[in-house]
Amino acid sequence: MNGSLLFQAFIYLAAAVIAVPIAKRLGLGSVLGYLLAGVVIGPFMLGLVGQEGEDVMHFAEFGVVMMLFVVGLELEPSLLWRLRQPILGLGGLQVLVTSLVFAGLGIVVGLTWQEAVAIGMTLSLSSTAIVLQSLAERGLLKTEGGQSAFAVLLFQDIAVIPMLALFPLLAAGGSAAAEHHDEGHASTTLIASLPPWAQTLAVIGAVAAIIVFGRFLVRPALSAIAQTRLREIFTAAALLLVIGIALLMSAVGLSPALGTFLAGVVLANSEYRHELESDIDPFKGLLLGLFFIAVGASIDFGLLFAQPLLIVGLVVAIIAVKFAILFGLARSFRLSMDQSALVAFSLPQVGEFAFVLFSFARQEGVLTAALTDPLVAAVALSMALTPLLLVINERFVQPRFGTRKAEARPADAIDEENAVLIVGFGSFGATVGRLLKANNIRTTVLDIDSDRVDLLRKLGLKVYYGDASRYDLLASAGAGHAKILVIALDTPEKTMALVHTAKKHFPHLTIYARAFDWNDAQDLVRAGAHHVYRESVDTALRMGAEVMQTMGFRAYQARRATQTFLHHDEQSMHELVAHRDDQAAYLTNARRRIADLEQLLLADLADADLDRDAGWDPDSLREEVRQQAGLSA
Repeated sequence: MNGSLLFQAFIYLAAAVIAVPIAKRLGLGSVLGYLLAGVVIGPFMLGLVGQEGEDVMHFAEFGVVMMLFVVGLELEPSLLWRLRQPILGLGGLQVLVTSLVFAGLGIVVGLTWQEAVAIGMTLSLSSTAIVLQSLAERGLLKTEGGQSAFAVLLFQDIAVIPMLALFPLLAAGGSAAAEHHDEGHASTTLIASLPPWAQTLAVIGAVAAIIVFGRFLVRPALSAIAQTRLREIFTAAALLLVIGIALLMSAVGLSPALGTFLAGVVLANSEYRHELESDIDPFKGLLLGLFFIAVGASIDFGLLFAQPLLIVGLVVAIIAVKFAILFGLARSFRLSMDQSALVAFSLPQVGEFAFVLFSFARQEGVLTAALTDPLVAAVALSMALTPLLLVINERFVQPRFGTRKAEARPADAIDEENAVLIVGFGSFGATVGRLLKANNIRTTVLDIDSDRVDLLRKLGLKVYYGDASRYDLLASAGAGHAKILVIALDTPEKTMALVHTAKKHFPHLTIYARAFDWNDAQDLVRAGAHHVYRESVDTALRMGAEVMQTMGFRAYQARRATQTFLHHDEQSMHELVAHRDDQAAYLTNARRRIADLEQLLLADLADADLDRDAGWDPDSLREEVRQQAGLSA
């Protein structure tokens, strides 16, 4: 058995290593390379893997399980809130309209309403794995269309929960139910013997249990494990969490991938989110590759050759209907033509959850094998066609609109090396860069926003376009010989990714990083940034100093107080990082630092020797300010 397992692992890896570089060289993208590799080594061509059919889907399910756990970890409440309109509006309408349209078509061709509803809901879903990977490869995730596609995928992933809960109810009285029981298929789930309404309650209860368990038990457990300072144990704990939840969800008849996705969402606000991501990230790309290979190998060419018109017709109908719905909804939400086309071309396939839902529907007796077999083949083919659709969109559709040229352009060639690299040249980075340039300090500046780069060049500033989180671009910018890296990016996620890249490949760089709040600053310190600057602190202290002056304090007193506060606050941030994994110790030390700061500032005010600097402002000016503010002396 071990030899067989090693042989299958060798075949999968060899197929990926050979097929993906060829596909990339041909401009087809890595996803299509993985899919073609799966077709070649699958049971319907060379037959090197998946002889029994189920082996392939085990690989696929494990890849999706890990991928959706990472996706869940990235779904912070702030991101959900920012995308609430496209998630609930565009995503909700897409699932509802698509489900109704396919259900209506199913009834027209003679299906029962239970079968039509089950198929309609399943076909409304799209492939999170393929779409996110393909858009990320093309640098389109941060575009308006990419964010809208992500929002739709997010709603679809969440919508799987009520779909799975509804399937047992659809089975009650469905025409396939009798056939299902007559065939004698015995379910291995713990809830199989329960009545439909009880199964629905059990499904909802399992989801609620994961949320409660993750919030109140997993975090303290991770805290205790983190105190061991053994990274391999923390990684083992993360895998234990994922596999344990997958087993629990399987026991109640739910998708393991769905369970780990929920676990990731529960831990998205955890202080261990970045550590979990960094531990799993090395496996993420390989696992996704295995998933795509498994999808390619799962295409039933025997059924395709036996019923070509049926399968091809299903694929064309699914893609055409979903494309029309997606494009129409995107335009109704006021997306531009090119971004609407991006949404429509990226999401018309059916997703990996369809394999789970069709299997669950057969298990519950909602659908028969005669219905699901051709649908499964059509689903796999629609997924395999997605990269080709995106290539068509990129090469033939988008150029006609002319609004994506800047987004799709390659990174600039960088022809200089300087001691200072600045990544991100928005308002924050531009202030730093202009100050350095005014003092004759040469810098190399990179920015990922193509429109901003073009505007800055028109203003006479030398800025290069490119994604600095890529090792090759950072190296070409002279990171190997530079001394300082200034990170002034627009989001914590981008900043953290660049810090990890720089620390891994260019550890000699001294990193100055922009942070957005206290937690973000501590994450950056833990990741290895040497100097962290919270963007609101200096402004807040300046405001506080002016309030102090209005209240009658001398300017030098206010300035000294703010400098003391800032110095003490920076010390506290670095000191408290060590206690981040122990909430009790963290709170104790934080309270002590707050009390120490108050004592220090009060001691400064009471020290008469400090009240001698009259050069900041005269008493008459201070009195005038007080009178203007209407305050008594």
